[in-house]
Formats: sequence, C-alpha cells, structure tokens
Amino acid sequence: MPVDLGATVRLTAECRDPGGLPVTAASAAVTITLPDGTAATPPAAEDPAAPGTYHADHVTTLSGRHTVRWTWTGPASSYTDVFDVQEETPPAILSLADARQHLNLNSHKDDGEVRFWITATTRAVEHFVGPVLVREFTERHTVRNAAAVVLRRTPVVAVTAVDSVLSGTAAYPVDALDIDPDTGELVRLDGGWISGRLLITYRAGRAVIAENILGAARIILQHLWETQRASRGAVPGSSQDYAVTEPIPGLGYAIPNRALQLLEPDRLPPGGE
Repeated sequence: MPVDLGATVRLTAECRDPGGLPVTAASAAVTITLPDGTAATPPAAEDPAAPGTYHADHVTTLSGRHTVRWTWTGPASSYTDVFDVQEETPPAILSLADARQHLNLNSHKDDGEVRFWITATTRAVEHFVGPVLVREFTERHTVRNAAAVVLRRTPVVAVTAVDSVLSGTAAYPVDALDIDPDTGELVRLDGGWISGRLLITYRAGRAVIAENILGAARIILQHLWETQRASRGAVPGSSQDYAVTEPIPGLGYAIPNRALQLLEPDRLPPGGE
C-alpha cells in the first residue's frame, strides 16, 4: 500500500546464501532511489532474532515511486524492491470513516487497504465526471490567434496563472480573462486573440459533491472491495446494484451498472477527460 508523505518506512530484506538459506553477511547496504533521481542510503541493521534478515528506516520526503536496492557481501547477494509514497493530499472522495461504515468494517486492520481503494474509486469516478475534489492543475497549450483556449478539466474554479512557456513570465494577466466554469473556455475580456505557447495553472473540482456522485462512489468502492476478495463469496446485491454487464474502455469491469446510472447526470461529453 502507498505510504503517507512524511512517514517513516521500514524496509526489510533477507540475505541468502547460494543455497537459498538466510545467512548473516559480512556487510549490508541499502540504496533508495527517490522519484527525483537522488539517492538515500540509510544504515542497514540485522535483526538479532532472525539472522540474515535486515532492516533500514527511511523518512519519506517526496511523493512517487521509490526503488530499493539491497546488496550484501560475504556472501554476495542482492535484492531489489519498490514502494510508493502518495501525494500530501491524495484525492479521496470518501473519508476513511465513511468507507469503513459502508463496508461494514469494525476492525482497523484493513485501513491501509481501504484508503488505497478510496483513491482508486476517486480516480474511477473522475474518469466519468471530471475533478470531484478541488485541486490545482497545470496544462500546456499552444495556440495562434485563437478566440479561446479550452481547459481540459471542468468544472473550473479559478485560473491562477497564464505564463509563457518560453519566458516563464506572465503572458496574460488573469484579471483580464474570463473562464466558463462548465466548459473550461478561457477568453480575453477585451475580445482579443490568444496566442503563444502557454502554461496555464488553474483550480478545478466541486466545492459541494452531489449525492448521486457520492452514492456512485460507495457502490464502486463496495464492488472493488468485494471482487478482489472473491474467496469470501459473491458480491452482495450482485443481481442489481453491483452487476456489471459489459466492459468500459480503459476500466474493464470495474464499474457496476448502478454506479453508471447515478453518474449519468454529471457525465462528461464524449472526448472529455
């Protein structure tokens, strides 16, 4: 499961001899390659109670994929692994408490996994209706004498900067522009053309999330949670709420029919996000 940004990750690995048995090594080292390409080398220590098992602690500072490389000498051995650190404020359409209540979970032992599926659910919902949670986006647009620039994500809350890619300075002051929140159409208030290679920063999402979207999110979460636990039996209500009759391009069988019906009033037009 992804790790929270700023949390300490305990990394573990076993040094094994050529026969595959855990063994104490003459030396042990671990290198963590961060998403920006820099490296961290926390000290590695052997577990006194489990010879051949080593651990190292790393305090996370960047979100994204991290690669872990263990190396030992005497005997020569190595092991490579990865872990992910989620962004500081990952998109979550449901709170952990709401998700646990909907899934009828009384124990906290699965909280990490539930949070993972909440994020997956959020991405699935946004595939159909655009950004649900208000957050910042940055897009590149190359235009020449255009009456308008259409931003890719809606609803748009506000445009915060329109800079030139080439110079890195403001290409147009935002107070001289008008944005249509629903269509993402950005125009000049004076009616002039928009030109240049532009870097547009804006905020998009919903300040208030409608009940039909939240209801669809709960159905999708339940479906994803139950289907990846097939050994526990059939999905409750699979004949109605959780039935999936045909695959969706890019999402397969991840979205139940009832969720799609609930999202229909807010669906993006063809060609949307």
